[in-house]
Amino acid sequence: MNWARLQCLIGSLCLAVVLPAPAGASEWNVLAWPEPYDYSGIPSTVMVEPLARAARPWRICASYPHLKDAYWISVNYGMVEQALAAGVQLTVIDAGGYPSVDRQREQIEMCSRTSDAVIVSPSSYDGLTPLIRDIAKRMPVIAAVNDIDNRGISAKVGVPWRDMGRAIGRYIAARTPLSGPSAPIAWFPGPEGAGWVHFVDAGFREGIAGSSAKIAAVDWGDTGFEIQLRLVEETLDHFPTIAYLVGSAVTADAAVSVLRARGLEGRVMIASTYFTHGTYRAIKRGKVIAAPTDAPVLQGRLAIDQAIRAIEGKLIHRHLGPPITMVDKQTVDDMPLADCLAPPSFVPRFEVP
Repeated sequence: MNWARLQCLIGSLCLAVVLPAPAGASEWNVLAWPEPYDYSGIPSTVMVEPLARAARPWRICASYPHLKDAYWISVNYGMVEQALAAGVQLTVIDAGGYPSVDRQREQIEMCSRTSDAVIVSPSSYDGLTPLIRDIAKRMPVIAAVNDIDNRGISAKVGVPWRDMGRAIGRYIAARTPLSGPSAPIAWFPGPEGAGWVHFVDAGFREGIAGSSAKIAAVDWGDTGFEIQLRLVEETLDHFPTIAYLVGSAVTADAAVSVLRARGLEGRVMIASTYFTHGTYRAIKRGKVIAAPTDAPVLQGRLAIDQAIRAIEGKLIHRHLGPPITMVDKQTVDDMPLADCLAPPSFVPRFEVP
């Protein structure tokens, strides 16, 4: 059973995700930061033309914190498609979850022995830094998606997760003016040790500042469905007056099920800090109010292209990322879904020979 079918069963009333046929883009409209790896700078919009074909079938190793939800499956899809288009070999390793920093470190060290470049989506902001600095002496290391300490990095693909948190925070703030009634929020940032979580947490708090929306409860936890389901249920037990449940896309998926079971649909609103197949369906059905997207499929494609360019000495921009776009009921039908979501039939691939 593939992931999309499983999520449909979890959420009942399944809405199909229909995506355009996959195709390699001739150009990507993305952001480039003037000072590499410094999100405080003002990025410019650039058109990036991916390399049509690598000079050789380079061996690229990509390390993910996990493949437990649709977000990382979409990143995987983008990498696989771009590796096939460019004619390079790809090996994907999965640490199994954000607490598994030691496992990810061991996997990267082993995979790097037979690679020409390593793409790292870290489970920890600085927990991999000594290893990355050592590997960088032998080959390029590309940081992708999750933010990371910059030491040893040859290029980066990503967006400022502080802006992702701020975007959904401002969306809720616009619905809850300071003059309105109090709107208590249950906030589920994600796994406490992950670097991206603290950025999204800070941004979300900035986004809701000056509104009647106030954080009444905070629950940290790994982004596995069962973990988030338990956190949502426990929070509602202890805070029955919650107006908003806000957290990861997995949190949103779990919250839809919990609210339906408790008869709280329409009284408690759900919002997500990022966009997946589940949030797409839930937004279409009016179960989730909004989520920002950072185009994970496109980030996967960009990471492979950046790795090839770094190997071949053809890097033009060292720091790239898609623009962040807010998705709600009014905008969901206009989204470039092929940049954001893997086709529902896609299953994770760990090898592109």
